[in-house]
Amino acid sequence: MMAINRYRLRHLVRHGHRGAMRTARLLANTDKLLGVILLGNNLINAAAATLVTVITIRVFGQGELALGMATLAVTFVILVFSEVTPKVIGATYPEKIAFAASFVLTPLLKLAYPVVWFINLFVQGLLRLLRLRPSGENQDSVLGIEELRTLVLESGKLLPSAHRGILLNLLDLEEISVDDLMTPRSQMEAIDIEAEADTLLRQLSTSHHTRLPLYRGHLDDIVGMLHVRDAAYHMRSGELDAEALMQSRQEAYFIPSGTPLFTQLRHFQENQRRVGLVVDEYGELMGLVTLEDILEEIVGEFTTQAPAQLSGFIIQPDGSWLVEGASQVRSINRKLGLHLPLEGPKTLNGLVLEHLEDIPEPGTTLKIAGYAVEIVQVQERAVKVARIFPIAGNVDTANG
Repeated sequence: MMAINRYRLRHLVRHGHRGAMRTARLLANTDKLLGVILLGNNLINAAAATLVTVITIRVFGQGELALGMATLAVTFVILVFSEVTPKVIGATYPEKIAFAASFVLTPLLKLAYPVVWFINLFVQGLLRLLRLRPSGENQDSVLGIEELRTLVLESGKLLPSAHRGILLNLLDLEEISVDDLMTPRSQMEAIDIEAEADTLLRQLSTSHHTRLPLYRGHLDDIVGMLHVRDAAYHMRSGELDAEALMQSRQEAYFIPSGTPLFTQLRHFQENQRRVGLVVDEYGELMGLVTLEDILEEIVGEFTTQAPAQLSGFIIQPDGSWLVEGASQVRSINRKLGLHLPLEGPKTLNGLVLEHLEDIPEPGTTLKIAGYAVEIVQVQERAVKVARIFPIAGNVDTANG
């Protein structure tokens, strides 16, 4: 009864399983259930001990040796046949035993209810005297995020690995913010409405995105978002200019820095948006995050490109990877199967600078979380390209 899985029990109750329903009613009053079980258990054990004592006295007399041997014998029999063996069987097959036992325990509880009620009066009084309040069944059934994560991890063959990964990613959404996934400001593709018409046409016709930010002069002056489909008419008619773009634009949607992904997913749904611009506490543009970015964090990449051609990642003949310094650490871990630290800097460049506490020279090699990282190119006081060796210890740490 006590070893049965409460969640599976509720599932069977919802599906109308009679044994499960009877067991659930018994477990709803644990004190009464334990009362009737222990009443019968102790009554039988005491009766067995008394009976063995009487038989021993009549057969062997009142000798101390005979009574001692009889005590040991009855203790052995009770332990093996009444205590250990039944409890091991019950713990191994809780459902089968509990459902069958419920058919016996339910009428027994009704018959012995006055005795059980009388015993529980003393039990409850003693608990109050000790200032103890037994936790209810509802408190025992509440699981936190970490308990749910452990439950998913230990589900074994009950869940396919892909489903298990999705559930774990979903549980992590509250611990990840938009800052971890956003496309940094320096890598954003945006349109300057003050650019020449030829430049605008070329940029729109070669863009790989369907929605692009519009700005006037510099990125801090965002004037809206443009859906490339809405600009198609002006592109065909040759009337593509700042006025046409302003007519086709949509209002920009801004996201505060540090917003948890799960919260932002709900905001995207409530506001019917797919793209948001991340801003810091001063209103400065930090980057861009899309609905697809969040979905990929849950279910994995949607890209159809070959692994060797993933954006920002180029595999080398020796098994290492050339990675752009502006790549997100979380994206590197997911795409390359690494375990670089996620606390602290969000990009590979920031991670390298934090470890070295200086701007490195090309050729510098360092170890981060056991992975060898070689600086290949440095540009404008930032790591532009680095080589990562997936196998820890592949290259010794040295300065070039």
